Amino acid sequence: METRAYRIKLKPGSLERVRAWAAELTRRREEGLATLRAETVLLGCFFLEQTQDGDYLIAVATAERFEASRTAVEEALEGLDAYQQQFKKDTWASSQRLELLVELNRVHEGDQELGPAR
Repeated sequence: METRAYRIKLKPGSLERVRAWAAELTRRREEGLATLRAETVLLGCFFLEQTQDGDYLIAVATAERFEASRTAVEEALEGLDAYQQQFKKDTWASSQRLELLVELNRVHEGDQELGPAR
């Protein structure tokens, strides 16, 4: 399992489109979860960072195998995958992979007893 994060510079004037994209992903949640399963992705999060230099998305993902994820994304031609690919073309100016310094996760603890229910 591996976690990656990216800082994505957004094209000027694309913030409205970014917010519409976020609403669309929320609306199509079940389709999005099916996409994550196909890509072996366990977690996908996007955060908005607004600076004087411009707007950025911070993307964080944890996958079983990012190679399988990349292949699935490249082969996706329709539905939510096609929507995502067009969104990237329309709004992303550049992308920079961030250095992972520490990763603590409890993903595999789900099969173990974590204590009394609250």
